[in-house]
Amino acid sequence: MRDLIEAAKAARARAHAPYSKFLVGAAMRDEQGRVFAGCNIENASYPQGWCAEPSAISALIMGGGMRITEVAVMGNGDELCTPCGGCRQKIREFARGDAKIHCCTEDGELIRSFTLDELLPYSFGRENL
Repeated sequence: MRDLIEAAKAARARAHAPYSKFLVGAAMRDEQGRVFAGCNIENASYPQGWCAEPSAISALIMGGGMRITEVAVMGNGDELCTPCGGCRQKIREFARGDAKIHCCTEDGELIRSFTLDELLPYSFGRENL
């Protein structure tokens, strides 16, 4: 888990958040054990920015990964920063309900771990189509 947290921390350092100053880094492990990271990127036209989690998902998919097995995410300070609702659904597209989501301080200390099912109960996925 430490490599995942360190990758999220390094990604957070590269976040582009000049408006909110809320830097977020995320890292995801794929089914092969590889780690992919992403950061949030704000835009002056606020709805056009994107979160760290989809950035990491994109890197994972471009790297040939098919499934997210574990996630680490961190925001500012020591407060709990979980993926937003939209990001939870995006993670759900590529992860099973038992995938661990580790929420950390900006210094990389683990605050709490959840399963995706805990963060997104009764979720909607491809099996519902």
